[in-house]
Amino acid sequence: MLSKTVAELAGALTRKEVSARELTQAYLDRIHQLNPALNAYVTITAEQALAQADAADARRAQGNAGPLTGIPIAHKDIFCTRGVLTACGSHMLHNFIAPYDACVVERLEQAGAIMLGKTNMDEFAMGSSNETSWFGPVRNPWDQARVPGGSSGGSAAAVAASLCAMATGTDTGGSIRQPASFCGLTGLKPTYGRVSRWGMIAFASSLDQAGPLTHSAEDAALMMNAIAGTDLRDSTCLELPFEDFTAQLNQPLSGLRIGLPREHFTKDLNPAVQAILQEAIRQLELLGATFKEVTLPNNYLSVPAYYVIAPAEASANLSRFDGVRFGYRCANPANLDDLYKRSRGEGFGDEVKRRIMVGTYALSAGYYDAYYIKAQKIRRLIKQDFDLAFNEVDLILGPTSPHTAFKLGEKVSDPVTMYLEDIYTIAVNLAGLPGMSLPAGMLNGLPIGMQLVGPSLSESRLLNVAHQFQKNTDWHTQRPEV
Repeated sequence: MLSKTVAELAGALTRKEVSARELTQAYLDRIHQLNPALNAYVTITAEQALAQADAADARRAQGNAGPLTGIPIAHKDIFCTRGVLTACGSHMLHNFIAPYDACVVERLEQAGAIMLGKTNMDEFAMGSSNETSWFGPVRNPWDQARVPGGSSGGSAAAVAASLCAMATGTDTGGSIRQPASFCGLTGLKPTYGRVSRWGMIAFASSLDQAGPLTHSAEDAALMMNAIAGTDLRDSTCLELPFEDFTAQLNQPLSGLRIGLPREHFTKDLNPAVQAILQEAIRQLELLGATFKEVTLPNNYLSVPAYYVIAPAEASANLSRFDGVRFGYRCANPANLDDLYKRSRGEGFGDEVKRRIMVGTYALSAGYYDAYYIKAQKIRRLIKQDFDLAFNEVDLILGPTSPHTAFKLGEKVSDPVTMYLEDIYTIAVNLAGLPGMSLPAGMLNGLPIGMQLVGPSLSESRLLNVAHQFQKNTDWHTQRPEV
């Protein structure tokens, strides 16, 4: 039962083959059994989950249930949850009990989803392997000697290991899509502004987006129906009418034009990964899609531009953690200056400190024009490249990651190599576009993800293509033997 998709579980609940309480208890038992090894959860809310399950069963008995009513979910620990620890993977927030729910959490609770707990993550979402967390690294369920990806690695590992039916993640430079690729999941990064960021602890405000991590595109569409939409509390949230993301799932792909970026299929891509993608391309051709080479000439600048813009925004956002109002405070400060320095020095980890320093430097007098403004100009060029490509094609297809999940400790001491992990995903965030990763094959027993990118607000089309691909392949049905 626990390996089923959200859609399948919803059907089982409707047919009364299982109750929400029974399903929730089964997941809690599995978490108790497997989480000590995987370290996917940092907080487990068992009592709250069972109470929500009873409410979901009552709601179903009254005939007032939606597709997500009674479905167990895990939330990335970057989302504020009322009365529950929200640590963001950091010692800085090791004692922060959020007084309110993030919009995403609020909407999923209204939809009847049951929160099992909060998942581990790279500290303040800064990382590509889930090794920067104050709570320790998460292990990939497919091979526990390997990373699950980051920063949403805990959510990805939890879904892959059937420790929840679905999970929330956030994507600032690939942090939903890369873990989805490493763990064999479907992960969607929506258009910037499609999902409210209210109550989501900020890393880089112009890049962060919340989205779903699920087994299938159909499940991701069901989650998007719950979390997308206008939120007046978030000034960057788009004002759009309700869209049913499941409505187009079964549309045929005949006439679909897909672009293959020349810059993504080079010698830097593992030949075995490229062969898997070529097989996926053939499958999509059988379904009616046509392919054309396109170019994204400024794509190679996405990593350096990102690692100026994102740290600059992080240095501003993380200035609020000063040891005064909430979070970690050093012991016995000598004065206010000592309080600031020691609280931040002791509360933040190395990677967070590194990015704060880089960002502060880029924003400082004499360097703002040379670095930050120039990076923003490059960002505009990257967006223009996508716009030109989408004049010729409907979607763009490429790898999510150049390889499978790497081993724990393999890259953590080399920040530049770690930053290059997001070479295929970062440009999508800089351009504010929707992108998703879906399972496309296996290599040496490890999943390989395929990335689809579309124009702004094309999530329904992306989900449609992914769903049609998944109806004709079984990669998304593969489960690790944990």
